[in-house]
Amino acid sequence: MKKFFLSISILVSAHYFTQEITLDKIYSGYYRGKGISGIASLKNGENYAVIEKDGIAKYSYKTTIKEGNIVNGNFQSYIFNDDESKILLLKESTPIYRHSFLGKFDVKDLKSGKILSLNNGNFVLEPTFSPDGTKIAFIAENNMFYQDLASGKITQITTDGKKNSILNGLADWVYEEEFGHAKLYDWTKNSDAIVFVKSNESEVPEMYIPIYGKQLYPSEMRFKYPKAGEKNSVVSAHLYRLDANKTMALNLSGFKNYYIPDVHKTAKADEIILITSERIQNSSDILKVNTKTGNITKLFTESDDQWIDTDNVTLEFLDDNSFIWGAERDGNRHLYWYDQNGKLKKQITKGNWEVTDYYGFNPKTKEVFVQTTEKGSINKVVSKINIDSGKSIIISNSEGNNSANFSGNFNYFIETSSSAAKPYTFTLKDNSGKTLKELQNNNDLLAKLKADNFVEKEFFTIPNEVGDQMNAWIIKPKNFDKNKKYPVFMYQYSGPGSQQVSNSWDGGNAIWFESLVQKGYLVVCVDGRGTGYKGTKFKKATYMNLGKYEIEDQIAAAKWLGKQSFVDASRIGIFGWSFGGYMSSLALTKGADVFKAGIAVAPVTNWRYYDSVYTERFMRTPQENPKGYDENSPTEFAKLMKGKFLLIHGTADDNVHFQNSMEFSEALIQNKKQFEFMAYPDKNHGIYGGQTRPQLYEKMTNFILDNL
Repeated sequence: MKKFFLSISILVSAHYFTQEITLDKIYSGYYRGKGISGIASLKNGENYAVIEKDGIAKYSYKTTIKEGNIVNGNFQSYIFNDDESKILLLKESTPIYRHSFLGKFDVKDLKSGKILSLNNGNFVLEPTFSPDGTKIAFIAENNMFYQDLASGKITQITTDGKKNSILNGLADWVYEEEFGHAKLYDWTKNSDAIVFVKSNESEVPEMYIPIYGKQLYPSEMRFKYPKAGEKNSVVSAHLYRLDANKTMALNLSGFKNYYIPDVHKTAKADEIILITSERIQNSSDILKVNTKTGNITKLFTESDDQWIDTDNVTLEFLDDNSFIWGAERDGNRHLYWYDQNGKLKKQITKGNWEVTDYYGFNPKTKEVFVQTTEKGSINKVVSKINIDSGKSIIISNSEGNNSANFSGNFNYFIETSSSAAKPYTFTLKDNSGKTLKELQNNNDLLAKLKADNFVEKEFFTIPNEVGDQMNAWIIKPKNFDKNKKYPVFMYQYSGPGSQQVSNSWDGGNAIWFESLVQKGYLVVCVDGRGTGYKGTKFKKATYMNLGKYEIEDQIAAAKWLGKQSFVDASRIGIFGWSFGGYMSSLALTKGADVFKAGIAVAPVTNWRYYDSVYTERFMRTPQENPKGYDENSPTEFAKLMKGKFLLIHGTADDNVHFQNSMEFSEALIQNKKQFEFMAYPDKNHGIYGGQTRPQLYEKMTNFILDNL
């Protein structure tokens, strides 16, 4: 389960004239921000490309002047080959799950102008240039292929691919959702071999979802979905050599081999890295495959008493084939430097802060470029750190949420910066952090919001019952009177490693919260135990008891708020989506004496119904840990329900199944509990499309006004 980002739908409305934030304005696009799409550095390090309406444009870092279009036309995305002589252009796409999509692609030779339709213009998945730029591998109908770009000839690598049975080079549903990518193959650096993962999901239990539409009889969506404790795909690794046109199975029997989440090339020809794990995900083997012989050697094993974040791998091979690895060994996520044989050379970064993103290594200056929490857990900054001396210099803004897109030579970067008080700004800087030019801001958006009485968040901390200081923010009405008592509407997500209390811009829910504040509510968000960026001890405190400490902390926060002189303790509500909906469901049962009202959207209500990889990472299996599952399920505490409760779910949710809300509803019914329920026909985990979002948020707004 990943954090669910809310997006703003587009409607047409003319009700812009009141000086307040309204749902009409939010969903008309009136508050839509501006950005820069598809930024990518070109190989020379002096130019960058972006997607514009008329094509892929080329800009100079030095002058920021547009130097023309690399290609003309309307494209959704693009990928260059290594020497930038060719470009892969996405013309049309159809989404499948969170990351995967079917696409139609053209390959353009930028020297000759020749255009080739990949796979004869038919849909493919995960196309990837060979490093020498002469071929593209891709997946179609669960089989692997490659196409020679000079002749156009297509070679089929596998033949056993079959829907809901065998996948070659492609992640199944749970791998894609929880390991964070759909591609499970890579080329060797010398382009003569491909290593891929084969997934046999034939024995994985099948999930089916009715699709109603306007048809006489509902159709069905069927896919393999391993729930906690159930069978997963049986995975195996395979080596395909182009010269022999043959595939061989790789022998992983001497290593951890239940999961194979990642496949990476190294800086050396004839090598591929496999990252593998056992089912309980508390250790991973990093394996090196010799692609001439098929021999495998283990570089090292990463282990942890609780779990490894197998969905957040940092791995880069340097020119000498030494490599940089990210791990949480000292209580925070930091970088480690290994030689090519898997021997630790040194820990690169240290401190009571975390490396939250890795951008790359400059061999000339011996510097790594990273995003960190050096300026506090609610801020993200961009730094450069010398790999030899450990010297660190912040080169971005020192507050807010800052990320970077670096030039190929690391002389420049485009900084994307925001804070809770300021929408996104895109700024060109040099590698010392000097501002060269502001490329795009959202001052007009901020002016609109301020004209409509936008109020900035205030950041503070709230203690929990074990003495932790939990990060929190509050939004107060503009005419806030400390002598009045206000109702409180709490928002949270609370899932493992997540963060909602961040000094960053939120163009989705936060603007809706502003509209509630203008109606007289205090809106508060608290990140309790289990959330991220405050070290592994805080994040992993919930291990084997997912939900227990998280809801204790939300209850503690509500009680603390209720003791403040300006809060009406009898009018505290809570809202969340996905894991946050799970928390809201627990709040109105386990925390029923504290919360007057709650809204749960697409909640997990029984961890036995959620997928294996995510749930078992934090809980082990239900067979191993039945107490952890039962004592943290709101269905087990339905008899405690008090207050007003609104349950919302899309019937076609492939992630958190509608089944969760059906079971919880039945438990509430059998305990004679009254509640409101809204089902959105054929809508997935996002619950959007057409008028859906405006109707949903109007319903939630009215529920709050009526019950809090």
